[in-house]
Amino acid sequence: RHFHNKRRASGVQCTMDFVEKSIQKVNQLGAGGGGGTDSKYFQTTKKGEIHELREELANPKMEKKKEAVKKVIAAMTVGKDVSMLFTDVVNCIQTVNIELKKLVYLYLINYAKSQPDLAILAVNTFVKDTQDVNPLIRALAVRTMGCIRVDKIVEYLCEPLRKCLKDEDPYVRKTSAVCVAKLYDINGELVEDQGFLDMVYDLLGDSNPMVVSNAVAALAEISETSELGQKVFQINTSTLQKMLAALNECTEWGQVFILDSLALYCPSDGREAESIIERVTPRLQHANSAVVLSAVKVMIKYMDLITSQDTLKALYKKMAPPLVTLLSSEPEIQYVALRNINLIVQKRPTILAHEIKVFFSKYNDPIYVKMEKLEIMIKLASERNVDQVLMELKEYATEVDVEFVRRSVRAIGRCAIKLERAAERCINVLLELIQTKVNYVVQEAVIVIKDIFRKFPNRYESIIGTLCENLDTLDEPEAKGSMIWIIGEYAERIDNADELLESFLESFDDETASVQLQMLTATVKLFLKRPAETQKMVQDVLTLATQDSDNPDLRDRGYIYWRLLSTDPEAAKQVVLAEKPNINDDSFTLDPSVLDELITHLSTLASIYHKPPSTFITGRTRMVPTLGGGAHDDEYEESDANITSDMMDGGMGGAQAAPPAMPAPSAGGLADLLGLDDEIAAPAAGGGGV
Repeated sequence: RHFHNKRRASGVQCTMDFVEKSIQKVNQLGAGGGGGTDSKYFQTTKKGEIHELREELANPKMEKKKEAVKKVIAAMTVGKDVSMLFTDVVNCIQTVNIELKKLVYLYLINYAKSQPDLAILAVNTFVKDTQDVNPLIRALAVRTMGCIRVDKIVEYLCEPLRKCLKDEDPYVRKTSAVCVAKLYDINGELVEDQGFLDMVYDLLGDSNPMVVSNAVAALAEISETSELGQKVFQINTSTLQKMLAALNECTEWGQVFILDSLALYCPSDGREAESIIERVTPRLQHANSAVVLSAVKVMIKYMDLITSQDTLKALYKKMAPPLVTLLSSEPEIQYVALRNINLIVQKRPTILAHEIKVFFSKYNDPIYVKMEKLEIMIKLASERNVDQVLMELKEYATEVDVEFVRRSVRAIGRCAIKLERAAERCINVLLELIQTKVNYVVQEAVIVIKDIFRKFPNRYESIIGTLCENLDTLDEPEAKGSMIWIIGEYAERIDNADELLESFLESFDDETASVQLQMLTATVKLFLKRPAETQKMVQDVLTLATQDSDNPDLRDRGYIYWRLLSTDPEAAKQVVLAEKPNINDDSFTLDPSVLDELITHLSTLASIYHKPPSTFITGRTRMVPTLGGGAHDDEYEESDANITSDMMDGGMGGAQAAPPAMPAPSAGGLADLLGLDDEIAAPAAGGGGV
C-alpha cells in the first residue's frame, strides 16, 4: 500500500499480491483453533475435489463452511482454477463471522474480474456491511470495494463510500480515503462528479492524524494520474498547518506521505521555509530510513529559499549525523542511502564535507556498496583531505576484486584532474602502482595519466619514459589507445617514437576501431613533427585506413588526413596539432536542471537510477474514461511492458547508413609531399564500402 516510490504498478490492482499473501492469511485466520495445522489444506490431490468442496460450502454448520472456504483459498493460492465455485463461495458471505467474511472477500477480490456478472450478487452485502455496527466490518467492506476492479459494480458503491467517508470511526474514514484513490483508477470521472475529491480534501482537517496521512496519500496518488495534475492537491496555509500537526502523531509511513507532499509545496518566502524546516527537523532522528530521507528531501528543497549562511550551517550540522547513520544499516539500505547521498553531495557538498572517512570502504562491504562509496569519496575530495583519500585509494589498488581496483586507479586520476595542487602527488601514487607490474593496474594507470596530460599539458612529461617501459604489457584497447595518444602527442620528446608506433602497426588489422583511429591520428602527428623519418609509415597507415579497412569512420578520417596532407600541410598542422580543449572531471556529474529535478525525487526509484521518472515510467498519466467505461487492464499492461523495453532500448539507435564515399585524393600531391619516386595509387572512391 506504500505509494512511496511514486508509482503503483501502473495503477492496476495486481490481484496476485493478494494471492501471494493468501497462505499467510489462511494461517493467521486459522491459528486460533487449528494449532498451526493449516498446511493440510495445501496437500489434497483428490480428483473429485470441486464437487466435494461445493457440498461442504453448502453445509449449514459454520465450522464446515469455514474449512471449505479455507480449502478453496488454498487451491486458489497454488494456482488451481476454482472460479466455478464463485456462486457457492459468495453465498457464504451472509455471515456474522468476521473470519469467514474475510476469506470470502479475499476470494471475491481475486475472481471478481473474471466473473463480473456474478460479482454483482455481492453488492447488497457490501452495502449492508458498510452499515454494520462493527467498524472493522465496515472498513473491511470499504477496502474490498476498492480492490474489486469491476466497472459494473462501481456505481453501486458510491453511496456506501460517501457514508464511510463521514463515518464516526477514524479507522473507517482512513480506509475510505484510500478507497477513493483506488476508485479513481477505475472511473476517475465518476469520482469527480460524485464530489469524492472534495470529501477527501476535507479529511485533511480531520482530528485523527492517520486519517490526515491517508487523505494526503490518496490525493497525492490521484494528482499523479489525473489530467488535472497538481490542481487536485493544492496545499494552502490552512492545510499546511494541519499536515504539520499530524506529522508528529501519525505512523511512520503516514509521515512519509506527508513529507513527500510537503516537498512539492513552494513556501512563499525564506521565513516560511525556515518555519517548516523547524517542524520537519525532528523527523531526522526517526528509525525508519524512508522517513529520514523524505525529511532530508524537504529540507534541501527549502534551503534554496534561505539566504542566511548561519542558518544554513546550522542545518548542515543537523543533517550530517542522520545521513551517516544510514550507512550502518544493511548493505541494501546502505546502497539506497549512498545513491541518495550522491545526489545530496552534488547539490550541497558542505553537508558531508567533514565526514569523508565514513565513505572509506570496509573489507566486507559488497562490491556495489564499495563502488558507490568510491564515487562519493571523489566528490568530497579536497586539498584538505586529499592525502587521506590517496592513501585509501592506494590501498584499494591492492584488493582482489579487479573491477574495484580499476575504479580505484581511475579515481586517483580523477582526483588529479579535480585538484590541481594535488596532481603531482596523484602522479607519484600512480607511478608507484605502475612499479607493481600488475597488468590491469598498469593499464588503468596509463589511461588516467593520458587524461592528466590532457588537463595539465607540458608539466609531467618526465614520466613518459616509465610508461614506455611498460608498453609490452598493454593488451586492452583503451590502454593501447591512451599510450598511442601519448606517443603521438609528445613525439618530439620521445626519441624512438617511430619505433614504438611501428610495434602497434604490425597488428593494425587486428586492433579495435578505437585503437586504429588513435594509431592513424598519432602517425599523422608524428609525420608532421618528423616528416623526413616517417614518410613510409604514414603512407602505410593511410593505405591501411582507406583501402583495407571496412570501417566507415576510419576510412573517412583517413581520407580527410590524406587530402589535408596532399593539399596544404600547414593547414594539416593547424588541424591535427591544434591546442586541445581543456577537460574536466564531469563524467559523473549531473546537469544542474536534472539534479534539481532528482532532488525532488529523493528516496524514490529516480534517486537510485539517477534518472528523472519520465525516462523509465511510461503511460503514467491516464486518460479519464467516460462514465461506465472504466480503465482497461490491457492498456495498463501494455504500458508496463513498454517500461522494460524502453529501458533496454534506451541509447540504442538504429543502424546508421554508411556515409557517402569521398572522392579520391590526388595521388600526385601526396607523392610530391613525401618526396617519393614511386607513384602512389589513390584509393578507389567507393573502395572498402560497407
